[in-house]
Amino acid sequence: MRASTLLATTALFLAVPAHALPTDDIDMAAGPQTGTEIIVTGKIEGYRTEQTSSATKTKTPLVDVPQAITVLTREQIDDQAIRSVADLVRFVPGVSAGQGEGNRDQITLRGNNSTADFFVDGLRDDIQYFRGFYNVDRVEVLKGPNATIFGRGGGGGVVNRVSKGPIIGSTRATAEATGDTFGSWAVTGDVNVDLGGAALRLNGFYEALDNHRDFYNGARYALNPVIGTELAGGIKLQLGYEHVSDVRVTDRGVPSLAGRPLTGFRDTFFGAPGINRSPFEANVVRARAEAPLTDQLTVNAQLLYGDYNKSYANAFPATPISVNPTTGARTLGVEAYNDFTQRENFIAQGNAEWRGSTGGIDHVVLFGGEYTRQQSGNERLNGFFNPAAPLTAANRRVTGVALSDPFVVPSFAFIAGRDGDSNRQTRSALTQGSVYLQDQISFGDHVDVIAGLRYDRTDLVVNNLFTGERLQRSDDLWSPRFGLVLKPAANASLYGSYTRSYLPQSGDQFLSLTATLAALVPERFDNYEIGVKWDVTPALQTTLALYQLDRTNTRATGPTPGTIVLTGAQRSKGVEFGVTGNLTKRWQTSLGYAYTEAEITGTTVNAPQGRQVAQVPRHQFSLWNRYQLLDRLGVGVGLYHQADQFATISNAVTLPAYTRLDLALFVKLTDKIDAQVNVENVTNTTYFPVAHNDVNISTGAPTNARFTLRARF
Repeated sequence: MRASTLLATTALFLAVPAHALPTDDIDMAAGPQTGTEIIVTGKIEGYRTEQTSSATKTKTPLVDVPQAITVLTREQIDDQAIRSVADLVRFVPGVSAGQGEGNRDQITLRGNNSTADFFVDGLRDDIQYFRGFYNVDRVEVLKGPNATIFGRGGGGGVVNRVSKGPIIGSTRATAEATGDTFGSWAVTGDVNVDLGGAALRLNGFYEALDNHRDFYNGARYALNPVIGTELAGGIKLQLGYEHVSDVRVTDRGVPSLAGRPLTGFRDTFFGAPGINRSPFEANVVRARAEAPLTDQLTVNAQLLYGDYNKSYANAFPATPISVNPTTGARTLGVEAYNDFTQRENFIAQGNAEWRGSTGGIDHVVLFGGEYTRQQSGNERLNGFFNPAAPLTAANRRVTGVALSDPFVVPSFAFIAGRDGDSNRQTRSALTQGSVYLQDQISFGDHVDVIAGLRYDRTDLVVNNLFTGERLQRSDDLWSPRFGLVLKPAANASLYGSYTRSYLPQSGDQFLSLTATLAALVPERFDNYEIGVKWDVTPALQTTLALYQLDRTNTRATGPTPGTIVLTGAQRSKGVEFGVTGNLTKRWQTSLGYAYTEAEITGTTVNAPQGRQVAQVPRHQFSLWNRYQLLDRLGVGVGLYHQADQFATISNAVTLPAYTRLDLALFVKLTDKIDAQVNVENVTNTTYFPVAHNDVNISTGAPTNARFTLRARF
């Protein structure tokens, strides 16, 4: 059935003239100009981005968007040799990475943890895996809830990757080879071919994975061909296909001891070699069409069909290290399980955009709708260290092991079926239908207002294949947005905004549901924000945002034992500051600072009032500079500081503060070949950047170097 759906989707879009570029910054040639008029379209090179479509679904200058947004361009990603979401968000104020159990991307935005608030070209990309940047033009991180544009979820914000599109009228290629001192290496290719009225762009990469951890290895690759064209009348069509494969060791780091990460075991693998593996495979078709119906009215539509298969097996520390007071022997508990997920996503989105004036007031009106169908199958097999014992005995799932290096996990077996303690096997279907309306209003040159409202209808059905139980939950959600922008000058703005999002109680992956959760209304996120944006020069932007984000309708234990009520609450508030772009013609910079307070304000199931939210450092500071010493020689310096933070909401284990220094050297060997070396953690600082819980804590890498050779053809 998946294969037929994939073929049908592909055939549908091959039946129409192929589609064109969705990216904001690419202008497709419409043919030769007549007369003496010459029109030149371009974009600012470097770290600065001038406009975005993600925040409003319309092309809008960043200075006019009443929301904090951090953009990392292709140039900055390349200069810093960023290869993961965890590395990327280190340079985004107010966002921190999580470990993701060693098998997926996981982030915390303004104090709200998520595995699903990821998008590609504005369409949801919520499956759990490690995302790459081989086919990405830039990454936009939008802070604060904004369900008017993105729909359910996104309580703290979203991460949107803007993909590279085909360029008509140009044939060119880029090749890159890179490797580091741990032994990992990668090759990447980007080819654009002009087809005469159409263009084909092919991006691909292969990467062999390695790092400082014992037994760690893996490989991933991806291929992404995209074809696009522009027809008479400005109609643009685009069709793309992406295949992604990723197989790597599932590594959940080191355990804790006395409220701190275990030290002296930086490279020690606390898993089972040969068993801790996480394979992932995805096949995704994306299509987009855009047509100007009149000079004022434009319509566009996007479709996505994705087929995903993911599993991860792991043995891991399940308890902190305990010390025998008499012998001094150190032991910890170990647990294991295997998890399988198969998912199909179908998303259809359509928008109409009208630009015009009424009574001397300018409008950009957006009206759109979206339909999502997500079907998932999930199964969990728990590991048993004494399979001969009753499988319902939970103590057979955890065994005590002496601390050693190398660490040896006793033999165990994954046992399937309903008798395995806490095993599960479910099938779930999420259907969402949405309509939204937004108006960007300009009262002259100095006052802008943005107002929007979205209605979402979500229906979730979860079938428990062990018990035959079928649970269902439906929600009708209204998400408003309002923003006021005051512009004392064309290059500066003061803004205030209010936004809201919701998340159904089943969690951001919608894989399970209980009778209790099915009866509870969704969690609610309300964001109040004021800020300043100033384009100091066309190539240098500064931003400042102050916000308060309230999360309500979180679960709490009821007054009657065994009951749940929605009295839990959380509040995040803070300041985010950023400077991005060119200080001089030779000097590019990216600076970010965030002060974040996130705490429980209403007692929840997991924590009493006053607890600090997990993995939210009070202070974050990042600075990256690239300076061109000579025409063919440049240097880079990066500094990152993160204050201490709690590993979980228990506030029992602290990840210490740390500061990391990075250096880089850039050499232009010829006009078409560049070389660079990036040295990470120059001072060899010991640090623990991320965690999943109190006993799964990742260790930072020691001093290492990555070498890159990049050629243009």
